[in-house]
Amino acid sequence: MKSWFSSDRLLRARLFVFFSVLLLLKSYVAWTILFDNGPSWSTLLKELPVIWIVFCLIEWFSSKRKLAVYLWVNLFFTLLFFSIIMYYKYYGVIATYHSLKQVNQVTAVKKSVLKLVDPYYLPIFMDIVVFGILMFRKKTKMVWNSISSVRISKKAVAIMFTASVLLALLDVLPNRASLNEHVKAEQMGILNYEFYTLFKKDEIELADPSELTQSRINELKKLQPASESPAYWGAAKGRNLIIIQMESFQSFLIDYKVGGKEVTPNLNRLVRNHFYFPNFYQQVGQGNTSDAEFITNTSYYIPPRGPASQEYADKVLPSLPRLLENQGYSTQTFHTNVVEFWNRGELYSALGFQRYYDQAFFGADDAIAFGSSDEILYDKTVEELKKIEQRRDGKPFYAQLISMSAHHPFDLPPEKNRMQMPEKYQDNIVGDYLRSQNYADYALGKFIDDLKEKGLWDNSLIVLYGDHRGVPMNQLDHEEKKLMLEIFGHEYNYKDMINVPLIIAAPGVTEPKTFPQIGGQVDTMPTIANLLGISLDYYLHFGQDLLNNTSNLIPQRYYLPSGSFLSDSSLFLSGSGFQDGTQFPLLNENGEVATEEDFARALKLLNLSDSYVLQLPDRVQKE
Repeated sequence: MKSWFSSDRLLRARLFVFFSVLLLLKSYVAWTILFDNGPSWSTLLKELPVIWIVFCLIEWFSSKRKLAVYLWVNLFFTLLFFSIIMYYKYYGVIATYHSLKQVNQVTAVKKSVLKLVDPYYLPIFMDIVVFGILMFRKKTKMVWNSISSVRISKKAVAIMFTASVLLALLDVLPNRASLNEHVKAEQMGILNYEFYTLFKKDEIELADPSELTQSRINELKKLQPASESPAYWGAAKGRNLIIIQMESFQSFLIDYKVGGKEVTPNLNRLVRNHFYFPNFYQQVGQGNTSDAEFITNTSYYIPPRGPASQEYADKVLPSLPRLLENQGYSTQTFHTNVVEFWNRGELYSALGFQRYYDQAFFGADDAIAFGSSDEILYDKTVEELKKIEQRRDGKPFYAQLISMSAHHPFDLPPEKNRMQMPEKYQDNIVGDYLRSQNYADYALGKFIDDLKEKGLWDNSLIVLYGDHRGVPMNQLDHEEKKLMLEIFGHEYNYKDMINVPLIIAAPGVTEPKTFPQIGGQVDTMPTIANLLGISLDYYLHFGQDLLNNTSNLIPQRYYLPSGSFLSDSSLFLSGSGFQDGTQFPLLNENGEVATEEDFARALKLLNLSDSYVLQLPDRVQKE
C-alpha cells in the first residue's frame, strides 16, 4: 500500500498546498500591518486551521471545476484580508461582519478609502491578476482542468479536517474572555476571530431594574451630592441654544501656529473670552459623527456594536430636544448631506427633533466632502434662524449645526485654501488637515459675525465641540509621524488622538475661564441643562455638569478597545483584562494611576446605559 506521503499523493495535493501557502503569505502581510509584534511562527498555527477547514470541504464536495472553487475561495480570503487592513487603517479597529452592515456607506467615503491604499498592499492581489490572465490561455485551461479532476483521499482529508478543527478550537476557546478586540484577534488569529464573531451571540445581560437609577449612576461615578445652588445655574435661562459640532476637530489645533500664523484664529478668540475645556474627549463609535449627535443629545453611551443611528433609531429616546420642547423651544438640526446618510432621518425622529434641514434645503452648490461647504451651511442657517425667531415672536429655539468641510481625507479645493504651508506640510495628511481646519475656522468666524449682525449672538448660548479625531494614528507614514512629534513634543498617542475641544460662549454669562477637569461628550447635555436652568431630576443621564464637578470617569468603546476608560489620573487601554492594560497619564500630578475598581465601575456604567436604552419603548413607525 502506498503511503499518503508518496510522490503520487503529493502530486494530487498540489492545489491544496499551493493555495495554503498563498493565503498564508497574505495573512503574514495582514499581521505585519495590524499587529505591533507582526507575524511569527505561531501565525502559522493560528491562520492555517480555518484555511484548511475550507479546503477540506472543497476536497470532499467538489468533484468538478475544483480549481475554480479554489480560485473563488482564494479571492474571498484575499478581499477579506484587504478589507480588514483598510478598515484598520481608517478606524484603528479590526473589522468584523458587523461592520459590513455599513457597507452602503463606502461609496460616500470612497475618497477616504482611496487615500488609505498604499502601493505595498496591492501585491496581495497579484496572484489573482496572474490567474485571470492565465485562465484565457487555451493550453493553461487544459492543464488546469486536468489538475481540477484530481482528488485527495477521503481518509487524508478527514484527518486534516479533524486536526484543523481541533487547532482552531485551541486558538479560540482560551481567548474568548479577552476584552480588547485587537488583542483577541491576535490571540485567536485573524480568520479564527472573524468566524468567532460571526457565530458568537451578542446577548447583553440586562441590569436589574433596581440599578437603573440616577443615584446608582452617581455612586459608580463617585459624584458628590449636588449643591442646592450650583454654579452658573440658569445663567443662560431662556436663551436660544446653538450647538456647533465641528468635523474632525482635535484640541491641539487651539493656539497652534504655522509660520507664526494661527490655524484657528476665530476659535482661539472664543477660547480666550469664554469657557474652555481642554481635557474633553470623544466617545463615538462606528457611527462617528452621527454617534456624536446621539451622545450629545442624550447623555447615553454608544451601543456595544453598530452606530447608534441604526441600533437605537427605533426607540423613543429621552433627549435634549424633548427637554427643550417642554420648555417652549422649537428644535431643529442642520446638515448639508442627505438625511439618509447614517440613517439620520430615523435618528432625528428618535431624538424628537421637530425638524431637520438637509441637502434638500442647502442644495449642492460649492460642494466639499459630502455636501455644500461650511460657508453655505452657516449662511443659509443664520438666515433660517432669524426667520424662526421672527415667526416665534422671540421665543427661544434650539439649533444643532453639523459642520462637514474638514472631513477626511481633507481634500480642500485649492480656491478654498487660505493658508500657505511650509514645504514639509505639502502632500501629506497633516498639512491637508491643517488647511481644511483653517478653512472651517474661517467659515465659523463668518457665522459668528452674522449672528452678531442679525442680533442673535447676544441672546444665545453657543456650544462648540469636536465630534471625533481627525488625524488617525494608524494612517500616518514615517514623515507624518515626525510632523506630529513636532506638534506635540512627544510621540502622537491615543490620548492626543481622541482629545477634542469643548467651548461654551454666552455673552454676559461666560467669561475667560479654562476648566482643567476631564470631560466627555456624554457630559455636554447636563452642562447645558445647568446653564439653561433645566432640572434633570427625572432624566436618567450618564454624564455630569462639568461646571460643578471636578472628578470624572468616562468609559470608552470602539475607537479604544472594550474595557478602556478615562479617569482623572489616566487614559486606560484594556488588554485581555485589567492586569495587562496600558495607562497614559492625564491629570495625575501625584503619580496616581487608574485602578481595577475604576475598570469595574466603567464596565458597569456601560452595562447600565445599554440596559436602559434597550428597554425604552419602541417608536411607532410611520407607514
